[in-house]
Amino acid sequence: QVQLLESGGGLVQAGDSLRLSCAASVSTFSMFALGWFRQAPGKERELVAVITRTYRTYHADSVKGRFTISRDNAKNTGYLQMNSLKPEDTAVYSCVARRDYSGSLYYGGGDYNYWGQGTQVTVSS
Repeated sequence: QVQLLESGGGLVQAGDSLRLSCAASVSTFSMFALGWFRQAPGKERELVAVITRTYRTYHADSVKGRFTISRDNAKNTGYLQMNSLKPEDTAVYSCVARRDYSGSLYYGGGDYNYWGQGTQVTVSS
């Protein structure tokens, strides 16, 4: 069983930056694809970014140019660097993972077997 633990959320002002971390409890971390979803109250869950084991990345249009997903396999940790935060970025951000056999990008929540508990990000105007 893979456990994912997010950290780094908090309350910031518009224009500020935050870096979310996702620590995975698995020795074969390099063989997993990682992603970040977010969900705001009353809204549907949204895929934010994905990184495969081959370092292919995807970023949603709503965050492209502001957010960057990355990973450090030596630390079994994934990251989401969030710059120029906006009030509409306010949500619970969840880290997700799946074993990555093909290096393909997966965009659906159902594509990921493992989910973290989530961390709250609140951006005030």
